[in-house]
Amino acid sequence: MQRPFASHGRMDHSSASLSVRPRRTRTFVLVVLVGLAVLAVLVLTAGAYAVRAPLMMSAPRCMAGRWHGCYDTFNGVVLMTLVLLPLAVLVAWGLARLRRAPADGTSTSAWRLSLAEVGMVHGTVPFLWLTMMPGAAPGIAPARVSLVPFRDLVTMGTLGIVGNLLVLASLGFFAPIRFAALASGPRILALGAGCSVLIETAQYVLRLDRVSSVDDVLVNTTGAVLAALASRRWWRTTHTAAIWRTA
Repeated sequence: MQRPFASHGRMDHSSASLSVRPRRTRTFVLVVLVGLAVLAVLVLTAGAYAVRAPLMMSAPRCMAGRWHGCYDTFNGVVLMTLVLLPLAVLVAWGLARLRRAPADGTSTSAWRLSLAEVGMVHGTVPFLWLTMMPGAAPGIAPARVSLVPFRDLVTMGTLGIVGNLLVLASLGFFAPIRFAALASGPRILALGAGCSVLIETAQYVLRLDRVSSVDDVLVNTTGAVLAALASRRWWRTTHTAAIWRTA
């Protein structure tokens, strides 16, 4: 008569240990996400300090809300992106609080989804804005297209290549974390290529006095894929999507 009770005790102990593991995993993931957010802030702060002189040249115009010299310049857009970073973190926190149900263990998924959504927007919109900035003669200069692969790549320079890699990097990093349907390499490749083609097409149609180049598409897409590979550990797979349904 004692054996069933002994067996039942072992089952309770086993189930308790299994329930502890998900909590430890969620805590670990949350710590990793917070660490990545802090690291991103430190990297952006260091970058801003390195280029503080040109950024401060745009600061008076940006703080006064003037279009010319702020929102139509690279320095101004970068400055406003950094200034709005605390607001982006606050929005992510608010979204996570709205998603989080009391005592249901979904805080980790709520934070992950919220950070992914805000990261996609805050990290992509400024670069899209920069790609849509007109050249010296918008509407006057004829639209130009370069369809020969790697011809423009040699003229981009290091800064140009890095900039093009970053255009869709945030989208590639956070989209598969947020959407299970995008959690695969080929789909991110298709997403990056499609978005980049739309950007180059818009530059051509709007006659912004910019060259719509196939090399831009290649580099933008490469940046999205590389960023997606960097976040692969946190991709929202079909299995985790079912677990996070309440988020």
